[in-house]
This record gives sequence, C-alpha cells and structure tokens, in this order.
Amino acid sequence: MESKDRGIDIIAEIGGIHDYDAAMALFQEKLDSDHLARLKQITDPAININIANAIAMCQPEAVFINTGSEDDREFIRAMALAKGEEAPLPMQGHTIHFDLKDEQGRIIDRTYYIADPDEKISSLANRMERSDALDEIREIMSNIMHGKTMVVGFYMRGPVGSPVSNPALEITSSAYVSHSAEILYRNAYADFNQEVGRLGHFYTNVHSEGLNRPEDLPSARVFMDRSYRTTYSFNCTYAGNTLLLKKGNHRFSVDKAVYENRGNELSEHMFITGIDGSGGRQTWCTGAAPSGCGKTTTAMAGNHFVGDDLAQMWIADDGSIRSINPECGIFGIVEDVNQEGDPMLMDILRNQGHEVIWSNVLIDDNNVPQWVGNGEPAPEKGRNFQGDWYAGKKNAEGGEIPMSHPNSRCTVSSTSLANYSERAEDPRGVETRVITYSGRDSDTMPPVWAAKNPDHGVAIGACIVSAATATEIGATGVKRAPWANAPFIPGALGDYMDAQFKFFNNPKISEGKKPVMAGLNYFLTHAARGGESQQLLGEKKDVKVWLAWLERKAHGEVEVIDTPIGFLPKFKDLLALFNSIIAKEYTEDLYTRQFSLYIDKIVARIGLQTKAYGQEEKIPQKLFQVLEEQKKGLLALRETYGPVVTPEQLSTE
Repeated sequence: MESKDRGIDIIAEIGGIHDYDAAMALFQEKLDSDHLARLKQITDPAININIANAIAMCQPEAVFINTGSEDDREFIRAMALAKGEEAPLPMQGHTIHFDLKDEQGRIIDRTYYIADPDEKISSLANRMERSDALDEIREIMSNIMHGKTMVVGFYMRGPVGSPVSNPALEITSSAYVSHSAEILYRNAYADFNQEVGRLGHFYTNVHSEGLNRPEDLPSARVFMDRSYRTTYSFNCTYAGNTLLLKKGNHRFSVDKAVYENRGNELSEHMFITGIDGSGGRQTWCTGAAPSGCGKTTTAMAGNHFVGDDLAQMWIADDGSIRSINPECGIFGIVEDVNQEGDPMLMDILRNQGHEVIWSNVLIDDNNVPQWVGNGEPAPEKGRNFQGDWYAGKKNAEGGEIPMSHPNSRCTVSSTSLANYSERAEDPRGVETRVITYSGRDSDTMPPVWAAKNPDHGVAIGACIVSAATATEIGATGVKRAPWANAPFIPGALGDYMDAQFKFFNNPKISEGKKPVMAGLNYFLTHAARGGESQQLLGEKKDVKVWLAWLERKAHGEVEVIDTPIGFLPKFKDLLALFNSIIAKEYTEDLYTRQFSLYIDKIVARIGLQTKAYGQEEKIPQKLFQVLEEQKKGLLALRETYGPVVTPEQLSTE
C-alpha cells in the first residue's frame, strides 16, 4: 500500500511498548494467571506489542482474553447486563441496547483518516494530520478504561484458510461491542497465530465508550490509521462507530485490494446470495447498495444466504470470480421489516430459539420490541432511544418522534436464517456469476438492466445515486454513492475505479465464467411514471424476479432488449418468472411503466456524474467514454421517439 508504515505509530508512541520483552513484562503486571496463560498462546511479537500498547494507553482495571468458548461468551453477555449496556427481554436470548439519542448512526463528521502531509485521501472523506490525531488520541484515550475491564478478542474477517480473509484484534471496554463481535465475526483465537503467519498481516481496533454521556459526544472520534492498519474509537457506542471490525476494517481491506493486489481482489459493500435456477442449478450473486437501501432484503430474497453487507472477492485459479463474507452475522435495519416482505427475518425476531441484540427500537409495556413498519398493531406508549414515548410525542423542534428510530437494528447470527448456506464457511468462497448495483432511486432507472460489457458494468457501480438514509447522522437529500462504498474508500476515487476496471477486465477470468453486471432499482414510484402516489411501483418481493431474470441471463436462457443503457428484460420472460417465482400476476401495462426509458432524466443523471467525476483526480477515461456513448444513444432515441421510449419501441431498434 502506498502509505504503509509512514510516520509515528500512534499506539506505540502513547503506550511506549516497543519490543516483546516489554510487552510480556506488562502482561505479568496487568493480567491474572489465567488470562496471562491464554495470552501466551498468542506468540506473534507484533500482536503482543499492540495489545500491550493498548493496555498501557487505556489503563484498564482488568484484562479479559476472550477465547470464544461458551463460558467466555456467557461472561461477556453477563457483563453487558451488569454494566447496563444491554437489558434482558422476555424472549430468551434477546436483549435491548440503546445508543445515546444523538448517536443513532455513523458519526461521519467526526470520522477521520489519519494522514501524513503528502498522503492522498479520498475527496469524499475527512482527514486529520498525524500529529493532530496523536494529540487528540493521547488526550482522550489515555486512562480512558480506568476502573473498567478491557476485553481482547481475536477474530477472522472471513473463513479460516481463505486467501482474502483478514485477521483482526477487537480491543474494547464495551461488553456490548464484544457481544456484537461474537455474533457477527468468527472468534479465531485458536487459529490466530497460524492465520497471521499465513496472511502476513492483521488489523488492530481499540475502542472505549468512555463515560457514555451525551456531553462527551462532541469529542467522540473514529480514526483510521492506514499506515499501521489500526483504528481508534472513543466516547461512542453505536456499533457502526465502535465495532471497528466492520466498516473500519472494511476500509483497510479496500486499501489492501486497491494498492496491494489491484486487478485480482476487491473489497465491496455487497450482499452474497445464491439463486436457484433450472435443473437444480445454484447461481451466486453479489450486490452493492448503500446502507438502508435494501441489501439485507435482497440478500434474503435469494435461496441460499451467505451475507448481507460485505464481500471479499478475488479471481481464483480456475478463472472464476469468488466471494466470501467477512462476517457471519447480520447487523440489520429493522424499519419496514415485516411478515410480508421479510418472513425469514421475522421468524427469528418473533420466535424462540435465537440470540438477538436489539438496538434503538421501542420496548412496549410488555417488554416486546416494536418498530415502524413491522405490520403489527402499534402500541400507544413505551420507551425508545430518547426515553419514555407515547403516540404523538414531539421533539423540541415540533416534529413527531417515531415509535422507533429509522436506523433501529437487530444483531443476529447468519446460522439462524432458514436459508442460511453452509457455503458461507467455505474458504474457497462461492463462484459469483451475477453482480448488482442499486440505490434508493425513486424516479430515473428501471427495476433491472444488465450491462453490455465489463466497462459498462463498472460504470453502473460508479454511478449509483441514492436518497440519504438514517445510517449517517446529518446526511440529507439525494447524493452520489459510488459502488455504495464511497464512505469506505480511503484513497483516491480514481485509484479505486481503476481497480474495478482492471478486475472485471482481467484476462484470467474465463470466458464462460464472466459475470453479468447489472443495475437494480426497486424504489421507483407511481409518481415518477405518470401517477400521483409516492408508493412503490411494485413490491419488495418483486426483487426475487429481478434476481431470477439475471440468473437466467447469466446462463443465456432469456432474450433481451438492447438499449443505450444496457439490456432490458422482455415481457414474456418476466411474465413467466412472476408467475413461477412469486405467483403474482404481472401486467403489460406495469411492465411498460417500469421499463420505459425517461430520456431526459437519464441524460441529466449522466450529466451529474460526468461533471462530478470531472472534478476528481485520475479518473479513468473509460468512464467518460461509456457515459458519452450512452448519452449519444439516448439522444438519438429521443430524436426518433420523444422523451419517453417504451419497451415496444425499443424492441424495434
């Protein structure tokens, strides 16, 4: 990586531990005999030095080395309850966690990359000079765990043995964070030495909630140090800011793919799901969407679940693209999760037999979690993220406080899902033949379209546009969301885009294994297609059909309509799939409204992307060539047919 091992290593500078003997001396002083014996099983000096520096910096009262045993997991669960970070609910294995009312999403305004003076950082991210970050971390994190227990966990972001898995330390004083990590990641204490030796690297994450007070939130920070693959987080509790194994380490994995293995590896903000085709065939699909835009729902729409949020991808020796999920659980948004659209997730949330951490939902008078859009009778009162709640309660600005926060979550193990696939733990990954890109687009693109070639596929990912969601504090309006990965791209956007073009054009990909790259959009509204309602022009469950069509497209079993933006489905194929996949009547009128091209809107979208990317450095010219080609083709259609071109007209082209 272009920035590796530059400047002061902040954790070592503050902790003052620089060699293995000094680390062991500190362990002798700070750890009891049981946990000292556990830590001695971790023999890599670099791992021990980082743990020792975290102890020296944070000064906990006790250190708990988490081996992942059931006894250790029970200790962490009990600590979360004892500290009040979680509270028990009547359903066995269910607990509720509330974040501070002003920390209900990622604190993007207080999240920084630690940078050296000449280091390039993404134009879409915040930077802080290394010397300033050192001062802030020293001021806040020194002694921050005084009187607390530090929990040290050893995890794998991906199956043990996979070529693109990443070992990571999670060091925290929050039992809620450790409890979440035990559900969402693979505790690899027994394999950690071997995996670090095999892969040659590991990530370090250090977090403390501090005193967990609202008045400390202005000084809350999330720092990513790319040079030393270390994250720091303090004075916050929302998992997107604290469970640094997740998006913090995803950023490092993006860096690793772009700067160390460009063209052979990708680290993406994508679900992974398997789709059943004809003759018992399973076809694996990955798909990008910004947080809050349906990734989990789409992952569940497949027949074989591997993951709903992140994907590590690489080109295998057999010429196929392979994908693994760095996680083994779901940190899923629950708003609008209901029996009609998400029956498998509802089965977990409403029935015995599953471990669930709820966050920021309403707890009614019967101690039952409730949330907006659950399709059940709404209670009149309860307690939620801002305290006691009753229907119609208003905030200081006069706005009505919802029953649950739009970013309310559930944390569950993937193995709880009825469609869970054991391929999720296969270090060889799953062969990926369909790759989708989607946002929250209410008025422009059709529900599904397939790219003509890899360059057009990369352009679809580069041009995701989405309405802002509740996952980021302070985000509003409609914004560009390249690959749904922009918040997690540390370096120049041009470098990341170049990696995408190189990967999907890599000659190592076998001709018969090239993926279908496609756009998905199931947020199109009636109002955007001549109606008055802002309701969706379709239903959540329709995504099963869009995925099924792409699966058939990957195997050459459907015909297509060739358009400037890509290939569209034909009505006869969709009619059959709606009937066979979800037993739903699909009309030609609805098809025409969904798949007509509204030329002016698409051309305006192309203009927005061309202008925005024209202001970036090192953007590959391929992108502009694709966009110009599409624009010319669309304008030619407009000249012939007018501003709205129907599928029937397109079929004559």
